[in-house]
Amino acid sequence: MTLKVMKGRLRKPLGVLLYGVEGIGKTTLASQFPRPIFLDTEGSTVHLDVERVPNPQDQNDAVIRSWTDLQGAMHQLIRDRGGYETVVIDSADWAERLATVALLQSEKPAKASIEDFGFGKGYVKRAESIGRMLILCDELKRAGLNVVWVAHSTLVRVSPPDLTDGFDRWELKLHKLVAPLFKEWADAVLFLTYKHFVVEGDDGRMKGKGGKERIIHAERSAAWDAKNRFGLPDSMPMRIEELAPMFAASAPAKPKGWREQIADAATVAALGEIGDRVDAAESSGRLTAENAATLRQMIDAKHNELEPAAEVA
Repeated sequence: MTLKVMKGRLRKPLGVLLYGVEGIGKTTLASQFPRPIFLDTEGSTVHLDVERVPNPQDQNDAVIRSWTDLQGAMHQLIRDRGGYETVVIDSADWAERLATVALLQSEKPAKASIEDFGFGKGYVKRAESIGRMLILCDELKRAGLNVVWVAHSTLVRVSPPDLTDGFDRWELKLHKLVAPLFKEWADAVLFLTYKHFVVEGDDGRMKGKGGKERIIHAERSAAWDAKNRFGLPDSMPMRIEELAPMFAASAPAKPKGWREQIADAATVAALGEIGDRVDAAESSGRLTAENAATLRQMIDAKHNELEPAAEVA
């Protein structure tokens, strides 16, 4: 048997982790990725003009409030990505909270605290649950979607064993068992912060300056975690244009048109979801009434193909 060999760089959808200090504009930057759809777990998108999956329990609520609903939205996008090119989950730390609540409620009787599982066991169970969620993210990528996680940062004191003293550094605001899972999963970990520098004042004391220019760090340093596989510079202005090399190296699948989506629908439920999007596109002006009517006729025909109407005796 001859061994088959592949060579060269493969262009695939991106897995990206954007994290940074509060108010820096993480969600806004994520909204500038190609054709995004948001899964909002904390309400960070309510003041942005973006498309999002609403709470399945309350269609007027922009926030997904349970671990089960978050996974359900991801499964729905895996089945039918609806022409989107990027799914943004905002944020990782609030998703971690949803995972915690789901874990506590899964026990009979329900537990009050993650500590109630015994020494460290609850944290391990939660990390395993989030690991399975990241497998879902890989399935989203295989379905042709870039996957972007947004997360907050926090200052942590570290004491490396090869140094005699510790120092502060920025890290993900996630549990120590969870943060490495995200960092290992991501193709790019980008730290967003403000540019600061220190100057000597007239009184001889050192003072901080700057703090207005927003920047992206794409390489690790002693002060933060970051990485990328796309040749991005160590630091760059916080503009979506600076990430062009990353998008050039990726290749989300070409979005399916309406007719192709209808033709490929395998279940009546999938057709219903397409019909809902047709209604939304018509109401927002993205589809004319005539085109929407044509698509509904195609949906009806496909429905009859999947579930032929019973003959009347």
